[in-house]
Amino acid sequence: MGAASLMIRQLYSLFMWAAQPFLRRKLRRRGLAEPGYLDAVEERFGHYTQAAESTSDLVWVHAVSLGETRTAGILLAALRARWPGLRILLTHGTATGRAEGAGLLRAGDVQVWQPWDSQAAVARFFTHFKPRLGLLLETEVWPNTVAGAQARGVPLVLVNARLSDKSLQQALRIARLSRPAYAALAAVYAQSESDAQRLRALGAPVQGVFGNLKFDAAPDPAQQALGRQWRQALGRPVLMLASSREGEEDDFLKQITALALSTRAPTAPEMRADGEPAPAADFQILIVPRHPQRFDEVQALVEKHGLTVSRRSSQADAPATADVWLGDSLGEMALYYAMSDVALLGGSFEALGGQNLIEAAACGCPVIMGPHTFNFAEVAELAEAAGAARRVSDMAEAVRAARAMLSRPSAQQAAAAAGRQFSAQHRGAAANTVQALAPFLKA
Repeated sequence: MGAASLMIRQLYSLFMWAAQPFLRRKLRRRGLAEPGYLDAVEERFGHYTQAAESTSDLVWVHAVSLGETRTAGILLAALRARWPGLRILLTHGTATGRAEGAGLLRAGDVQVWQPWDSQAAVARFFTHFKPRLGLLLETEVWPNTVAGAQARGVPLVLVNARLSDKSLQQALRIARLSRPAYAALAAVYAQSESDAQRLRALGAPVQGVFGNLKFDAAPDPAQQALGRQWRQALGRPVLMLASSREGEEDDFLKQITALALSTRAPTAPEMRADGEPAPAADFQILIVPRHPQRFDEVQALVEKHGLTVSRRSSQADAPATADVWLGDSLGEMALYYAMSDVALLGGSFEALGGQNLIEAAACGCPVIMGPHTFNFAEVAELAEAAGAARRVSDMAEAVRAARAMLSRPSAQQAAAAAGRQFSAQHRGAAANTVQALAPFLKA
């Protein structure tokens, strides 16, 4: 590392040290909505209640949030199939990721928070756990963490790696900090050739392009069966807003209301107390927010639009009759996709980069996505080319396109079949990743 880069990292380290009180304050605020953020806070600063490791046999897997943790589950299953005795040190940055990750643990495994990227916290983390290898999921490259691993001879591998053009430009603006971090990785296995090119532009040692691990996930068959059963019992198609983000639900409900007004005469017999026509009844509305802390907020928003709500958490069997079904559970996306005839892709109608549509395709649920899919650009393009997804310019066009598909069962069925085929054709990343990791995991 050059003198200028070293100085930049020292300034960065000073900033990360000084920012710790603000992080604690942020965690307290987040904890009001998500109590999980208040658990074991000191772990984030390298202070642990677990006994220090005496040997270096842990394999560290870092999955920052819910999506990465589910991807980690796919990789861990493949790793353990080949090395059954593997001990895992699993870390996260979000409460939802940590809650999901608890289900991946086996006897001998350890789960803690990701260390804050200060030099002291990182040093305590490596000294306490002594991992022999670190596997970072998708995007998690932190300068002090990488430097700390390198100083201790711990190889770090970025798996299922992705890097959007926006993230590349941001990293290039601080190239003296980001380039040494990426260059110090032991290996990088990218999702796509486009990701690989962007990662190489930062000096990352890309050694393979294996596709997306999420394609190797098998949607829960019991959830899918239940979803299909509920949809059949309903007797009309279901339109889902999937993994929705703030601002999207309101826009969606406005378009639904506009559709209702345009498709019903003012003298229609089914009227609300305020004199407005009821929503269009030719399809059922399902909203599944991305973040659990927003479930109550989304319910209040639906009711503000004059619509009734049935929440998944209050229905042990089929959802109750209501204008809107609210999917307020975690780990049941296969259920929701199987229930739905069409899904609008959350995060793509605001400038948020979209969500991953692979599970929707695997469940045979056609996707309509907005203009913003930069976080999953290649998957979105491939799905569109395969006929499993369609891109539109805004929410209004999305609702019109969805309603048109719902009125044409043959088009819906063709898109559903294209999604299943698209999903099947892109499997294999897990096996390729395990094979590439073999040299790192030899005794």
